[in-house]
Amino acid sequence: MSDPLILQPPLSADACVIWLHGLGADRYDFMPVAEALQVRLRSTRFVLPQAPTQAVTINGGWAMPSWYDILAMSPARAINREQLEASAQQVIGLIEAQRDSGIDPARIFLAGFSQGGAVVLHTAFLRWQGPLGGVLALSTYAPTFSDDLQLDASKRLLPVCCLHGRLDDVVLPSMGRAAHDWLAERGINVAWQEYPMAHEVLPGEIHDIGTWLSERLGE
Repeated sequence: MSDPLILQPPLSADACVIWLHGLGADRYDFMPVAEALQVRLRSTRFVLPQAPTQAVTINGGWAMPSWYDILAMSPARAINREQLEASAQQVIGLIEAQRDSGIDPARIFLAGFSQGGAVVLHTAFLRWQGPLGGVLALSTYAPTFSDDLQLDASKRLLPVCCLHGRLDDVVLPSMGRAAHDWLAERGINVAWQEYPMAHEVLPGEIHDIGTWLSERLGE
């Protein structure tokens, strides 16, 4: 497994964002975004992990960087749950490493785009036991959220920002909105923001992410 890409901030790090890329991308995909955000977040370290290369059924079985296999697209994503759990454990290991390096877990944020976002939502709400700073869910969905799941009351303190493109035909806006609504119905402090874009990231969105992080980090 490849080591994560770690971007140290200009000042001594007292916060961290762990950011997962999407299907078929790599750990360098969001490096320009992290560098742009560090202009504003001058004491925030960015950790960009790499998904393992493995076969993806919906893409003809071709091996590519993926956090988990997608077995079918409809009526809802059918996924390899074991691989998703392995990816969640990878994220937990990264959280623990940052905590052990001296970063307060309440200043550690999880961010993920598309498939990476599904992993961070699963990790933050269903697997990680302890505080976090918040979750950024970009153009993503939550395949493991279900109506019968109950959340620990402490999760209600975890802020979430869901950002999605109105023109997204890869992860439909309705899928992202369903994840938002599931969290909102359980008392989570969750925001929803739409942009005039497809399955991508725009400068205006990155600016809004910087503002959201700054507000929570006091920068």
